Amino acid sequence: MAVQVMVLPSARCLFDEPVRIRVGGLRPQQAVTLRASLVDESGELFQAHAHYRAGGSGELDLSCSPALGGSYLGVEPMGLLWSLRSKTPYKRLAKRNVLTPFCVDLEVYEGHGGMSRLLGKCTNERWFLGKGVKRISVREGRLKATLFLPPGPGPFPGLIDLYGSGGGLVEYRASLLASRGFVTLALAYMAFEDIPTMPEFLELGYFEEAVNFLRKQQQVKDTGIGVLGLSKGADLALSMATFLPGIKAAVSISGSVFNSFIPLKGDGFTIPAHPYNLGRMKVNDESGLVDFSDVLDDHRDPATWDCRIPVERSLAKFLFLCGLDDMNWKSNLYCQDAVQCLQQNGREVEFYSYSGAGHLLEPPYLPLCQASIHRVLGMFVCWGGQWREHAKAQEDAWCRIQAFFWQHL
Repeated sequence: MAVQVMVLPSARCLFDEPVRIRVGGLRPQQAVTLRASLVDESGELFQAHAHYRAGGSGELDLSCSPALGGSYLGVEPMGLLWSLRSKTPYKRLAKRNVLTPFCVDLEVYEGHGGMSRLLGKCTNERWFLGKGVKRISVREGRLKATLFLPPGPGPFPGLIDLYGSGGGLVEYRASLLASRGFVTLALAYMAFEDIPTMPEFLELGYFEEAVNFLRKQQQVKDTGIGVLGLSKGADLALSMATFLPGIKAAVSISGSVFNSFIPLKGDGFTIPAHPYNLGRMKVNDESGLVDFSDVLDDHRDPATWDCRIPVERSLAKFLFLCGLDDMNWKSNLYCQDAVQCLQQNGREVEFYSYSGAGHLLEPPYLPLCQASIHRVLGMFVCWGGQWREHAKAQEDAWCRIQAFFWQHL
């Protein structure tokens, strides 16, 4: 009987979907190695492998068979995905073109030694855009954004999606959220087209344009808008929820309740940037990696308090998520500060912190990136995180983000 590698229920799925990987046609108790390979859009190869032993009937099922070695250990149904890594150090796996899938080649080899005899293989197509989801480029007024519309007339909850200070127009989280039933606007605000890499200041009015644009879309529910942000995008999400009408729910991922790095200009006021000193960054002599965790001034110092976002004024609902192994900045302390302030003012807030998770909490099955080049700073920056713990955190956080927005929008 030929060896068969199967991805169930289908070899084609959305990237955030768990699948069941099975191998049939092996000899009872046969030792094999499974390998996953993915080539990203820049041609970089990411791989993972794990050693297994077939069951008595010659079947292997990753949902119940333990890995005996390799990139991970134990029963990890999606281990071959979340443990993918590049031979080139400090590469981050991220999707640039959401109109094409990532194709993951799954191969099974004889034995636990080198990749000797190939026994069978298949390909798992992992998409970022669900069937029928529309992608619309937006250049209206000052806006530089991409709108994703779920199939059907709606109305659907509306979300604005903000990434961090690396800038650009990042679409893959927004496209996945649209595939899950949210009209989502991925919004660029630095280092994109004619938007400077490091603007002198950011204008609240720009983000208000995005809110107004989204609210006037026919498929968007008129019950209020949600906003989610990662890192610098998280404090912008909190500022939007605090100062702009129409924001009903906000998610901060690895964020701060202090306005970071760039002053924010509102109508008749400016929130200065949280003071920082790059002289406090630590560079590892061997790896060249930069640790930024002590760069920002102590947020408990009253001299920093004019940089604080007065979230207690907001009527929005809040969800804070962070990793306890965040090596970029002290996101757990900043989250605790915000949560305490909101609770003291009688506001509803949810907060989850994850042991072993790093700064870059992404949609599930994107592998951990412990360090990578920061496009604006031009340095290799530490993000932190442990492989297995970070993967579990991403799965949990993704479920919580969607449930939170469904509940409040």
